Amino acid sequence: MSRKRKIIKWSLITLVSVIILTAGFGYWFMSLLPAKDPAAANIKETTVSDLYYLTQNLPAYRGKVLAVVTSCSVMGESMKPTGYELTELSRAYYVFVANGFEVDVASPEGGKPSVVIDEDMGEFDFAFLNDNEAQAKVNNTIAMKDVVADDYLAVYFVGGKGTMFDFPQNEHIQSLVSEYYEEGKVIGAVCHGPAALVNVTLSDGSQLLDGKQVSSFTNKEELLLIKDAKSIFPFLLQDKLVENGAIFNEGYMYLEKVSEDGNLITGQNPWSTWAVAEAVVKRLGYEPKARMISGEENSVVVLNILEDHGYDKAKESMTELRTVKKLPLNRGLIAMHSIVAVMQWDITKAIKIIGLLKHAKSLA
Repeated sequence: MSRKRKIIKWSLITLVSVIILTAGFGYWFMSLLPAKDPAAANIKETTVSDLYYLTQNLPAYRGKVLAVVTSCSVMGESMKPTGYELTELSRAYYVFVANGFEVDVASPEGGKPSVVIDEDMGEFDFAFLNDNEAQAKVNNTIAMKDVVADDYLAVYFVGGKGTMFDFPQNEHIQSLVSEYYEEGKVIGAVCHGPAALVNVTLSDGSQLLDGKQVSSFTNKEELLLIKDAKSIFPFLLQDKLVENGAIFNEGYMYLEKVSEDGNLITGQNPWSTWAVAEAVVKRLGYEPKARMISGEENSVVVLNILEDHGYDKAKESMTELRTVKKLPLNRGLIAMHSIVAVMQWDITKAIKIIGLLKHAKSLA
């Protein structure tokens, strides 16, 4: 056999071996995820009346909170579709409602804005879609020019990539944020929502963000998923916040991180939504109502422990959550983080997370 034929032969053998190994690993990896539960389809039918958190032991009316969403349906000249993030509105909305607050929804242009609905929907998100009152509010948002600032105790800026295009230059948003900050009213924002804080000037001429501790969607999180983000967006949010004088608090990628600086409360990404909303409630002077912590949140806790204290501690915390506290875990989220680690070429971390995923399955 000629040298050339030998090279071709062994190249083919190597290629087939890689394909077999990859397929085998993929099959094993998928086996670590929970099987589809036919009953899980019922989650799409969830209504407010099905959720104890929203129907029992509700406090008396405490006032109103304004939630603000983007009006942008495309990302600038790229024409890529966008909108407000449903989960970043729905979960905060119900935290406010469960704690005695009425919520109105506004947007720069008013009317019905575009919405982004992700695959990781939970019962509160589907309840929001099935909530006639909530849907009436998002289908008929108040234009920012028509918002009566005195009606609200706090404002919460919902994320969504469209905020990068219509929040920073909106004079009505800037005026409301400046007024609320100087009056001591609470300002909350999550993920791309802190774009509302960009370019805000206070009455003394200083920038709102100067010297303030803030968090938002990070450069790393943005660029991992959108390689050409620098050309699509007018700026990267982390860079712009720092340019405005902010002290940026960067947490781990796609894990909860919340910064509080007086009446300014900001969260890094969608996984920070629950914590931001409850921090707003606390800043308004009330202890947030207890709720069942979701499997997604518990998984975030475990992954944060992995980052801070290593694999063994993360595994111990996972065991305690499942066997002692009997709390749920979201194996899909853990699996997603192993893929993120691979995308960053951090194979060691990926192996550790897959080990946690395997352990989670053993505790199911």
